[in-house]
Amino acid sequence: MAFPLVKSRINPYSENVQGKANEPITVAGLLDNAKKILGPFYEGGNPDWTLEEVINRLENNAPRIAIIGGSADHPAHIMDYMTSSRAAIRIWQNGGVPFYFSTPVMCDGTAQSNQGMSYSLQSRNAVAQMIVNQLEAHSYHGAFVIQGCDKQPLGVVSGLAHLDTLRKSRGDAPFFATFAPAHVLVGGTIPEDVIEKLNSVYDKAVAMGHEDIGNDLKDTMSYILQCAANTSFQGVFERAVEKNIITKEEHKYLEMRLAAATCDSQGGVCTFNGTGNSSRHLVAGLGLVHPAVELLTSPPNQQQINAVIDAFEHMINKPEFGVASLVSQNIRNGIRIHSASGGSTNLMMHMVSAMIYAGYDFSLFDIESILKEQPIPDLFNYSLTEGRDIFALAMQCCSGESRGMESLFHELLNNGINMDVDALTVTGSSWKERLVYTDNLPATNVKDNPVILSTPRRPFSGVDVLRGNFFESAVVKISGMPTPQLNQFDNKLSVVVYFDNEDEANNKLLDVTLLNQYKEAKVINENTLQKIAKYNAPEKYEELQKLSYDELFDQVINLGILKIAVIIAGQGPVAFGMPEMFTPMQHINANRKLKRICTIISDGRYSGVTYGAAIGHMTPEALEGGGIGYLKTGDILHLRLREQRIDLVNVENDEIYYDNYIKERPDRIKLFNERKEKMKTRQKLVAAANRMVGHTDASRGVVPIQVYEDATRKFQKEYSLY
Repeated sequence: MAFPLVKSRINPYSENVQGKANEPITVAGLLDNAKKILGPFYEGGNPDWTLEEVINRLENNAPRIAIIGGSADHPAHIMDYMTSSRAAIRIWQNGGVPFYFSTPVMCDGTAQSNQGMSYSLQSRNAVAQMIVNQLEAHSYHGAFVIQGCDKQPLGVVSGLAHLDTLRKSRGDAPFFATFAPAHVLVGGTIPEDVIEKLNSVYDKAVAMGHEDIGNDLKDTMSYILQCAANTSFQGVFERAVEKNIITKEEHKYLEMRLAAATCDSQGGVCTFNGTGNSSRHLVAGLGLVHPAVELLTSPPNQQQINAVIDAFEHMINKPEFGVASLVSQNIRNGIRIHSASGGSTNLMMHMVSAMIYAGYDFSLFDIESILKEQPIPDLFNYSLTEGRDIFALAMQCCSGESRGMESLFHELLNNGINMDVDALTVTGSSWKERLVYTDNLPATNVKDNPVILSTPRRPFSGVDVLRGNFFESAVVKISGMPTPQLNQFDNKLSVVVYFDNEDEANNKLLDVTLLNQYKEAKVINENTLQKIAKYNAPEKYEELQKLSYDELFDQVINLGILKIAVIIAGQGPVAFGMPEMFTPMQHINANRKLKRICTIISDGRYSGVTYGAAIGHMTPEALEGGGIGYLKTGDILHLRLREQRIDLVNVENDEIYYDNYIKERPDRIKLFNERKEKMKTRQKLVAAANRMVGHTDASRGVVPIQVYEDATRKFQKEYSLY
């Protein structure tokens, strides 16, 4: 197989001698090292990559293909050297010229609850910028992307789509690319002796009268061990230390043992359905992943890499296979696959970002419109407690029982969803052509513990867009809320507990006396508490109204009647880089009392692993004058999640009055201005070079203003090639 030569206006390696002098040694060095790394697995025949031959290929405009890897300080990229070696050999065999460079990749797990999380979202745009810089400077035609985790995948997609649009506008050859996601990392197993120790902690907690801590520990032990679970253990351990169930030394010992047992030494993308695997599903749904490498349990072999690289033959010089074209053709497919697979809330911004970088005037409301065309069924039977994590799905694919996103695409079609089957993909063919081959395609082919379903768990899924009388937009991951939990929070009155930032919230949420403090301080006055009890549980109100304040408070907590809206403001892109609110949500979920009554509402972000009533991405953000910055502890919110609304209300004489003028009250204006000064002071904790000024808000992808201003193409179902 041989790649066609690239048809372009200019070949700088022909017209500029310096590149032709500089780069051949990088190509030959890459191939020499690839042969050494592969050793007995090398399948390239006698090496023929002389410097002269490299120069001849550059002179003739043979496809210059960048292999884009990640940084080895992220678990997803530990094995990049094997994959990049195999890709380099195959690109050369097909007549191309391989190059290699990598991007930094932030690990969100490592950055949680420290200053690094303020740079996570910014890193997506930085990756896009770095990608464009390098590809333009060295005039590459295409890319083989080793897809990692967190913000890197959609940062690369955005950068490549942006470059493809730019190249086409200049009359250059379209930019082609394919993505090879890192394999799925197997979840850890808690060592037997640690299980025994944890069981003894449970027994001691129960014996000391702290059944809630013991039961929360048991709940956490039921999860597959992964980095996110360590945060849940941390929250339980800290409460156990506070109650003298364990010592701080025992806490640290258990923490160490659990951490050491979490990750496999070959790395990979974590096994939970967080941003990493949600990105895997989405990028596959955008047609950018060859099925040979989509869901693997170990790094791809040479045959799998060959299938991916060989498909470039059908893509080179064809505008319809340029990255921006594939993204725009497949955006509906990607959005629907993201929804049906219970994807990360983060991706709501990243899908918007990819389209804007591709040159389209696109927003969160376009996603909402696509999702409302047809309700997307919940076809993902994912569970970290029942052996149905993403590693299980990868095993089903590797065994030939499932075809991953092709199977999900097939089942969406079978459930009446209008997928864009004529959209092209990096196989060189459309989805329709890919699905003609039906072996192992139906979800029913998996007999044991299927992750992808043919019959929906429920008729709706994904992430909903919310509106309200004190904000413009927010999102909530409905798929992260089982129906009983959704019922617990839907159409309920909720009392605001306001925090200026995540640090304050984390400290308070770990305080085992938190609810008693609110009771003793009467943060919620008796009249309001009575009205909330009557509205949220009218069937129980006759008996509740007879209780004293303290008795009533305890009962509405124990019965889950009281709802608390934990407001964490000052976390938006401008204020603090829009960090994830994963840790405070995990602290709530590790506390059986709090998780029945608390939702978090924030202008920060949420991870795909977040479970529960997590509402984020609120716009405008607090620092930019958003209503979230005017709320205070004791305010009442009306949560109507199924109606996609949250409103600030007053409750008087059993009537709900919508409070639409909070930003006009002198006392709230004064309060907001004080908070704004605090936000500006805290903002200085983020390096000035990395602050997200000059960006759009969360509903428009948090992209640089200049990128947004250039995105003028109108999005329609009928895509255009230019």
